[in-house]
Amino acid sequence: MPSSSNLIGHKEQIQSLVADLEADNVAHAYLFAGQKHLGKFTIAKWFAKKLLTIDAEGPDEQKRLAHEVDRLIHPDLLVIDQLWIEDVCEDFEVIARTSNVPQQERAKKGAKTDTISIDDIRALQERLHEVGGGRYRCCLIRSVERMQDEAVNALLKILEEPPAGVVFLLTSESASLLLPTLVSRARVLRFFPLPARDLHTLLQSVPVRPDDRPGGPQDDAQFLLRLAQGAPGVVLRMKGDPDSLRAERQRHAQAAAFWHAQSLAERLKLLEPLAERGDDAQRYLLHLAIALREEREDAAGLQGEVQVDALRELVRDLQTNASRPLLVQRFALAVSGL
Repeated sequence: MPSSSNLIGHKEQIQSLVADLEADNVAHAYLFAGQKHLGKFTIAKWFAKKLLTIDAEGPDEQKRLAHEVDRLIHPDLLVIDQLWIEDVCEDFEVIARTSNVPQQERAKKGAKTDTISIDDIRALQERLHEVGGGRYRCCLIRSVERMQDEAVNALLKILEEPPAGVVFLLTSESASLLLPTLVSRARVLRFFPLPARDLHTLLQSVPVRPDDRPGGPQDDAQFLLRLAQGAPGVVLRMKGDPDSLRAERQRHAQAAAFWHAQSLAERLKLLEPLAERGDDAQRYLLHLAIALREEREDAAGLQGEVQVDALRELVRDLQTNASRPLLVQRFALAVSGL
């Protein structure tokens, strides 16, 4: 878990949390809301460490407690992050690196999804009533929108009468999907994409390697900056995973080729990744947008608005239940001026 000096961006949110701590005005529940990979859970873990080491007597105890928090073995720290899922993640040693709330009930029932069930909240609740050793106990739950209805209701009952000293640190990528009663019981901090200048420190170790992008070379740092869209987690994940970065470059090259295609048939072929719903399609839509922006920049803004409007309409319509092949075909026709 990082120190404040290692956190990337979100200064206002960090200052707000520090002010709560200094004023002895720590809320019983916080909700960190914002899109994926912005660093919400990283800041939640940092704040938990601040709370759990606040009463340390001397640097040695401070170091010991911080080490326990980092290893998820501090008795006053409860974390629900990665879940046991049959045929996906069945290694409890892997799960233990991010979560320390018991999940044997999931294994017993053969859980097959990433949803947080009533059993997960019950396992958490059992731990909450244990006697704490410090002023605070911290409970972290990543992506609370994963909770089933029964789990939400159980958590709401805990938040209505929280055990003394317990601080809930919840994160959500889709706060609008949460029950208003859950949101109202937490102090909400909203997180937004970071400006490029905040991500530059993460890119210092990224090598400069030209690619074959139409319109000119682009090194890995520039590519990651565009790909991240203000999310530091994307940079950290991609720069440490050459295979994923290579796959993203291939996806981007395909998207860029779409805007250069000369025929309708070629364009339709290049839009095949959009045929099925899923993360691959969403990633390809992002690359279509990034590639179009690059084309417009290279053309000094001379490109018309037809492509932009067509892509915006496609993104909106793909969220509906309309026929994806028909939507993709209509998009290709619009871009081709037909």
